[in-house]
Amino acid sequence: MERSIAGLAEREGLYFLAKRNPGGDLGNKWELPGGKIEVGETPEQAVIREWFEEMELNVQVGSLLSSGHFTHHNKKFLLEMYRVEFKDDPKVLHEHLEWGWFSPEEINDLDLAGSDRIVLSAFMEAVEPDPKLS
Repeated sequence: MERSIAGLAEREGLYFLAKRNPGGDLGNKWELPGGKIEVGETPEQAVIREWFEEMELNVQVGSLLSSGHFTHHNKKFLLEMYRVEFKDDPKVLHEHLEWGWFSPEEINDLDLAGSDRIVLSAFMEAVEPDPKLS
């Protein structure tokens, strides 16, 4: 099984997503920036590398927020989503058309990559307040 990583940034209750360039299986889909872990890399190193390669952003990596399994082209993957923080907004997009900050409700309406929907849903369910406790 291959491992992939993604980073989730949050500011004031909004979450950062980027829309992929056209082409390929994920063309024009919204996603959490990330990718495959290379040989010899830790997941945290992979997050830092991927965010810099995709948007030239220097990020700080926090804790593992959620994970999930998915299959792509008959290959099994484990996707791990880590918290990330960064100061400046992206000025360069190498793999994406656009980016934005979205509320959980807005994310539900986006054409999101399936693997990212798995980890985001698990995360959102864990952080939503329990109505029985309100």
